[in-house]
Amino acid sequence: MSSLVRAVVAVLLLTLGVGCASESTPQAPSAPAQADVPPPLVPAMALPENAVEDAVAKLDGIAERLLSESGVPGMAVAVVHAGETVYAKGFGVKKVGEDGAQNQVDADTVFQLASLSKPLAATVVAHQVGVGAIGWDTPIVTELPWFALSDPVVTQMVTIGDMLAHRSGLPDHAGDQLEDIGYDRRQVLERLRHLPLDPFRISYAYTNFGFTAGAEAVAEGAGKPWEQLADEVLFEPLGMASTSYRFADYADRPNRAVGHIHADGRYQPTYVRDADPEAPAGGASASANDMTRWLAMVLANGSHAGKQLVAAEALLPALTPQIVSSRATEPAMRSGFYGYGFNVGTTSGARTELSHSGAFLLGAATNFLILPSADVAIVALTNGTPSGVPEALTAEFADLVQFGEVREDWYGLYSKVFAEMINPEGSLAGKQPPADPAPAAPLSSYVGTYHNDYWGPATVTEVDGGLQLTLGTKFDARLSHWDGNTFTYTWVSENFPPGSVGEVTFDGDTLTIADYDEFGMGAFLR
Repeated sequence: MSSLVRAVVAVLLLTLGVGCASESTPQAPSAPAQADVPPPLVPAMALPENAVEDAVAKLDGIAERLLSESGVPGMAVAVVHAGETVYAKGFGVKKVGEDGAQNQVDADTVFQLASLSKPLAATVVAHQVGVGAIGWDTPIVTELPWFALSDPVVTQMVTIGDMLAHRSGLPDHAGDQLEDIGYDRRQVLERLRHLPLDPFRISYAYTNFGFTAGAEAVAEGAGKPWEQLADEVLFEPLGMASTSYRFADYADRPNRAVGHIHADGRYQPTYVRDADPEAPAGGASASANDMTRWLAMVLANGSHAGKQLVAAEALLPALTPQIVSSRATEPAMRSGFYGYGFNVGTTSGARTELSHSGAFLLGAATNFLILPSADVAIVALTNGTPSGVPEALTAEFADLVQFGEVREDWYGLYSKVFAEMINPEGSLAGKQPPADPAPAAPLSSYVGTYHNDYWGPATVTEVDGGLQLTLGTKFDARLSHWDGNTFTYTWVSENFPPGSVGEVTFDGDTLTIADYDEFGMGAFLR
């Protein structure tokens, strides 16, 4: 199974300071003694003079270089410092193949955020926690009595916070392929009960639909849909007029960036990614200018326009470690952590860093990064298959702020990892069929409806002298004979990149789809 979000989490280890600076890098002056400041708040070195201003001055060049090197169609970048937006600009185009000024990206262009939806969602939850409507430790079943996991004990114990910290024990990206084939939010969440669990609260595995379950419990407690709750408690109070958790709102924006998939060596606006089923975890859209309002509020510990929009004591748990997300592999290495919807780490300058990436294979890559001790935050939104561009830009900016220079080849590091993560999937991808394959049985012998509790029914029909396989409401693929009772198919989805080749095997009344067998549940019975 391919997952761009999994790739983002892996790559984020670099952003959290795993990379080491060159030994020849000159060190900034040590911070002066601060007897009145607790040691955990003292950074390793002082910021360079005019640190943020000088870093901002270099953003145009960084953005233009990264777009040129990567071929990504468009990007919007914004910076917040000391409560003000000090930079907001667009680069490139909204859609490849269209000309004119109206196609140029600006700071008000709306992008799909992908997993940047999670820290926004965590802020909505923090608001509800702050007003006493819900708690981070509220069990999911208190609000969603129909929800269950495979272990009945864990079902009763798993909380909203567990889900937003990815520590429920659910497998990595559980439920994502159910969304791929067309199931809606409730249908996916109900099927999570069939999945095996890792040890509860000591295992970290990134799960969009686990996160969504936590958000749904909060919405149920508020008595309104998640999308409406987010509007009322966060987007409207902050004046984020172009931000929404509804795909239809994004699609209706006249100033929006279209998603582009990277295939055949170029970015193409071929597919549309509707993430409504996992909206709290991946379905938001916003402009860079809108995101600055949220970033400023987070930097101000929940305060906006002189009022406490989100209680600081309710927001703090989201911004601080709740579980180890990337454990160090040697004593000198810094580990990475996850709060509630936020990556939390420590830079090589001994400064806490909050961040998150978002990624759609079908056409979105986003990143934000906050350095609370420098009172600065940056966001970068792009409209192409992830290649490390937004992560590299924010990492270069963070280096400039802390050290006055870029200390790593961030784009080289990120682009390599992302390139490996979007390779074609499937056990037969890139392979040649047998030169002398065994014949298939009569096609009619394969026809029928095959049942599976997790995936739902798979239907095989005979159409125009061949076999057609349908699964869910979106998967509809032509089967091509490979060898004996083995067939292949191709299709493109968020988790099945171009060039992937799936494998289907028939054995009497059993149909096995190899690419849907990750949890040992790929067998369908006729």
